[in-house]
Amino acid sequence: MTSTSPTLDPVTFEVLKNAFATSVDLMSEQILRTCYSFVIYSRDFSSALCDAEGNTVMQGSQDIAVHVGTLHFQCKAVLEEFGSDINPGDIFMVNDPYRGGTHLNDVSFVRPIFADGVLIAFAQNKGHWADIGGSVPGSFDVTATEHFGEGLRITPVRVWHEGRFLADVAKLLVANTRSPEISMGDLHAQAEATGVCEREIHRLVDKYGRGTVTDAMREVQDYVERIVRSRVADLPDGTWTTEDYLDSDPARPEGLVPIRVTMTIEGDQLSYDLTGSAPAVASFLNSGYGTAFSGIVAGTKSFFPDVPLNSGLYNAIHTDLGPEGTVVNAGWPHAVTGFCSGPYEKIMNAIFELWSKVVPSRAIACSFNLEYLLVGGRDARTDDRPFFMWYDWMAGGWGGRSSKDGSSATAPVFGIGLAVQPCEGQERLTPVLTSEHAIITDSGGPGEYRGGCGLSKGGILTDSDSSVMSYCCDRSRSVTWGIEGGLPSIPHGVWLNRGTPEERFLGSVFSNVPVQSGDSFERPSAGGGGYGDPLQRDPDAVLEDVIDGYVSVERAALDYGVVVVPVDPEIDRYELDHDATERVREEIRVSRKGWLDEDPEAVAGRYRSGELSMLDLVRRYGVIVDWGTGELLPTTTAQFRDLLRTRSVAHWS
Repeated sequence: MTSTSPTLDPVTFEVLKNAFATSVDLMSEQILRTCYSFVIYSRDFSSALCDAEGNTVMQGSQDIAVHVGTLHFQCKAVLEEFGSDINPGDIFMVNDPYRGGTHLNDVSFVRPIFADGVLIAFAQNKGHWADIGGSVPGSFDVTATEHFGEGLRITPVRVWHEGRFLADVAKLLVANTRSPEISMGDLHAQAEATGVCEREIHRLVDKYGRGTVTDAMREVQDYVERIVRSRVADLPDGTWTTEDYLDSDPARPEGLVPIRVTMTIEGDQLSYDLTGSAPAVASFLNSGYGTAFSGIVAGTKSFFPDVPLNSGLYNAIHTDLGPEGTVVNAGWPHAVTGFCSGPYEKIMNAIFELWSKVVPSRAIACSFNLEYLLVGGRDARTDDRPFFMWYDWMAGGWGGRSSKDGSSATAPVFGIGLAVQPCEGQERLTPVLTSEHAIITDSGGPGEYRGGCGLSKGGILTDSDSSVMSYCCDRSRSVTWGIEGGLPSIPHGVWLNRGTPEERFLGSVFSNVPVQSGDSFERPSAGGGGYGDPLQRDPDAVLEDVIDGYVSVERAALDYGVVVVPVDPEIDRYELDHDATERVREEIRVSRKGWLDEDPEAVAGRYRSGELSMLDLVRRYGVIVDWGTGELLPTTTAQFRDLLRTRSVAHWS
């Protein structure tokens, strides 16, 4: 609960509350203008102001969600490590995921702020370094089961001491990356960005006094906690539970890996319990405690959009992550770099579903999964053949909502502020040519309100040597799902040299696949899941989707029971056949529940023969196969069918 009554007058409080937010946003503007890495320039970073105890006073207005709820852990780790040995002019560096960090690539710089010789705050900037060492370029080794293969783990370490740059320490750290010059540039840029916040806090102290500023730091946290608790108290008491899934655990037979989330509201207390989630998996798709907590905070914050973000929100939430050693609380030394595509967004989407039951007017179905494709090697366009890292993530579709369609081609829930990297910049910096970047027809999950559409992106390697490809995603099998009767989107996965004799489906999680000049690749991002029964969608809305290229004529009939007649497709002239639509919808209504009872192997055989499509399997029959070979995955199919029965079939009339 909040610790003290407010002491500041409302005007001073409001001015300082907004000034704290400005001091953090100024850090962000500084890092954008001085960073060396194209990844950080594309906004894969966050900043925060913390009080003298390491509690978050304010995060920025455009910080990516995944850093929410972790920056205070990193600050507290510095306090635990150095205690009273923290001085004006010091700057600390940390990326340790077992001290509340995210993954090794996310490197934080923490600067203490003193006033009148007293420690009053910390400024922090966290940025994703494109490489932090490890066994593969980009440091995303799916096969790693312990962090030793993932890269350089940085426990809290001092890199500036009382204003003096410790060059030997910095050089030791960046020497363990594949691009030490870029890493050193980002090191200085991030450290200097924290200085911008320090100057702003000093300005506020000079104007209002140290006591007033520190009182405001405490009161803005109490303010947020009071708001959240007050709003929670207005909601009905109860307990709600749901599950989302990882695709598989390499050390176990095929089958989806459950992540269980229980939410309880009792009075003004909001609680989450992740007990019952699966044991840690034998890959890097695990989460540490910091990122699991972050997923809970970010998912909850989405339903309190107007509330400032600080430790007041954290104080209003009681969290039980369950015992250490699970996929959501892996602990040392489990590999956790892939948490972002693994448990993190699964926790967020599960929380979205739970809140959709509590606040139906703001319900939203599952959104597409964050994915990273990395190609690294030697750039043969120049004689010195430097290391290159083509490090890419995609936009995709968000889930359909209770009153409108989901957003298409949008940043992942992982980080709304995350920018799509410009193809032109990628092509200038790396020997990879973008061959396609377009919305995928039929990728939005069908529903009364359709999920947003995903994208397809392709590339061709040009002048490269000794190159490998890695991919971190998931949801090739735990396909992005709908709610309240809505249907799933499409599976993720990478194709290499598609349409050629060397065609290979690499899947949604792999590392260190050799590639060479001339190889082509493509992969989709999923759309969002649908909301509500697709047979209840307005036929005119389906017609507009066909005209816009979001839905094909074929899937309009198969998924929505809407018969669209092409008149002149070249000028987007289509018409509805209302009588046929009524007939087809009735046929689907009578038959669809029985489709989930058909023999899975027989359905898989029809897919292998070309009679059925991938979307037929996912949306009609609930059958999951290895999308490269067509081999049935029986356990996964049984689990997926259960999900469809719960989230979709149970809501059909």
